[in-house]
Amino acid sequence: MGINLKDIDLFIEENKENILRDIARLVAVPSIEGEPEEGAPFGKEPKKALELGLKIAEELGLSARNCENYIGYAELSGEEKEKYIATVTHLDVVPVGEGWTKSPFEMWEKDGYIIGRGVMDDKGPSVVCLYALKYLKEKNIPLRYTVRALLGANEETGMGDVQYFLKNYPAPAFAFSPDSNFPVCNGEKGIYQGMIYSKCAPEKIVSIEGGMAFNVIPDKATAVLKLEGKVPAAAENIEVFEKDGLLTVNAFGKSGHASMPEGTVNAIGVLVNYILDNNLCSEAEAEYLAVLKALHSCPYGTGIGVDADDHKFSPLTIIGGIIGIKDGKFFQSLDSRYPTNTSGAQITATVNEKFGEHCICETVAEMEPFYIEPDSAEIQTCINTYNEITGEKAELYTMGGGTYARDFPNAVSFGPEHPERPMPEWVGAVHCVDEGASVEFLLEALKIYIATLIRLQDVEL
Repeated sequence: MGINLKDIDLFIEENKENILRDIARLVAVPSIEGEPEEGAPFGKEPKKALELGLKIAEELGLSARNCENYIGYAELSGEEKEKYIATVTHLDVVPVGEGWTKSPFEMWEKDGYIIGRGVMDDKGPSVVCLYALKYLKEKNIPLRYTVRALLGANEETGMGDVQYFLKNYPAPAFAFSPDSNFPVCNGEKGIYQGMIYSKCAPEKIVSIEGGMAFNVIPDKATAVLKLEGKVPAAAENIEVFEKDGLLTVNAFGKSGHASMPEGTVNAIGVLVNYILDNNLCSEAEAEYLAVLKALHSCPYGTGIGVDADDHKFSPLTIIGGIIGIKDGKFFQSLDSRYPTNTSGAQITATVNEKFGEHCICETVAEMEPFYIEPDSAEIQTCINTYNEITGEKAELYTMGGGTYARDFPNAVSFGPEHPERPMPEWVGAVHCVDEGASVEFLLEALKIYIATLIRLQDVEL
């Protein structure tokens, strides 16, 4: 099917301001998972975001369906009613953390970038996909296959949205998820989430807390301790305060996504090291914290003996995202992205075998690795279209992040992030403070998606 790239460019230019307006509308909804309610399986705010996303689809002239507030989609009907192609994005977001330049839920623009929670993960790409369908509709592009833009509401904390969808609705013949890096990712590591509980109860540590989510490396952690003796000196990334015999220790780091720990500093590890170095806890507490020190000593698992590399994916990563006290015990969450030569069960077993005298490790959730062979016509259509429009010679890749692609029978993740293209220092990455997106790159992604959806109409699915 022929494609008029100049016509696509004109459409994008005419719709640019409306695209940014609609991204800002979605960013304004703080769609972090909340307590489930009747009619709101993931809480009020994700439901609001889903309803707004479907409203935007209808404003663009698309038919929209809400699938019981778990997920929804915009649709353009094709000739083959039984098969459809889908884009799959999500409207829920991770918690915001501290240190934002402006409100994380009021999108702002500067020097060609937009800033706000979700502009890149994944509200910006969601709007881009809706406008891709708008182009197909306005230009009367003949569709062999129905095209849907699926909008999820629970990607960040369990993917219960697509699980519900696939149990109750037919799966697409092919789908791509704009929730990763360009060009095309045809494999994702396994994802393991666990918890390390102490066997001891708190003694000198009155409270300890840090982190927002399993899959976010925390940039702040705090402990309050019973002080015996003089106040220890502050240290790098550490501040201390004493009042009424209690010592407050604040530790600071550099946040990031659990699957990409390079260049980050886990504030929990900074805090644990300071407590141990200054003998601020009891012997039993120190034995538990020593386990956490080993965990935080290396994000590739060597400290606790779970490192693994299958030479197909990059090596295993593992981080601690949340620390706290519950039911009289300390806990530390685990998030690992692992290759094919290990498993979540093996990670749990190794931690218990090595450190079982001082802690108990339990599996919370696990998703096995997935890998799709790169020579399929639909995957080649995606990569070839990307290279034609960008002028690059990019190749397929695998990653440690988890997207919706792993849940569908035939799917890949497909942009729109470009970690290889440098951004200003004040622009944050996904899951980080001041999360940002290049307007130019988002609009380029729209062009790629429009062309790809058109060309997929000629593929035998």
